[in-house]
Amino acid sequence: MKVKTILVSQPAPKTEHSPYSELSEKQKVKIDFVPFIHVEGVSAKEVRTQKIDLRNYTAIILTSRNAVDHFFRIAEEMRFTVPDTMKYFCESEAIAYYLQKYVVYRKRKIYVGERTFPELAKIIKKYKDEKFLLPSSDKLKDIVPQTLNELNVNWNRGIFYKTVVSDLSNLENVFYDILVFFSPSGIDSLFKNFPNFKQNNTRIAVFGNSTIKAATQAGLKCNIQAPTPETPSMTMALEKYIVEVNKK
Repeated sequence: MKVKTILVSQPAPKTEHSPYSELSEKQKVKIDFVPFIHVEGVSAKEVRTQKIDLRNYTAIILTSRNAVDHFFRIAEEMRFTVPDTMKYFCESEAIAYYLQKYVVYRKRKIYVGERTFPELAKIIKKYKDEKFLLPSSDKLKDIVPQTLNELNVNWNRGIFYKTVVSDLSNLENVFYDILVFFSPSGIDSLFKNFPNFKQNNTRIAVFGNSTIKAATQAGLKCNIQAPTPETPSMTMALEKYIVEVNKK
């Protein structure tokens, strides 16, 4: 079956010329964006019940932009002035760059990984005397605590925000040729909103092994998968699939 419509379970890109807009224009498909999950911050009071005192830490481990936003939000709510000596360990360049929203980049000690947590861990390993805080969501990839425990560093996790299922009731009678997912939480949201969802002719696109696993366990057939050596991005995987089915 040909592809004419795609629903991406994330917010729309903020840039006008994104890979998705190029895909839509080139392949003549309609692409909509609806976040299946969203993030809600927890209060400073809730963070205190986790026995988190920001004064006790000399380094922050940041695995997402949300972690950056909510660390500084909690610091402000707690009236904690983040010292200039604080070290920041960022999983990717994008996260490190985002830090500039809150700190003067060139005046801070910022250490950057190469996109994956094990790569960042190699840097963290060199700083065993630091006291690390990991501000995170209530959902955390197992590899993060496992890796930090293996390093034998002094670290604590603080749940600063939560991943919440979005209300998708307005999509109840809307159908798309492809649904695109980037996390197990997105799959969870689909079935919490639509417990009787049947895949039928809908194609499912998934990004990452954990999302593939969640989709498969939920009884979905994964028609499009990324990243692969041939299609490292979701838009590339979608385009490859669309070209194949739409030419028939």
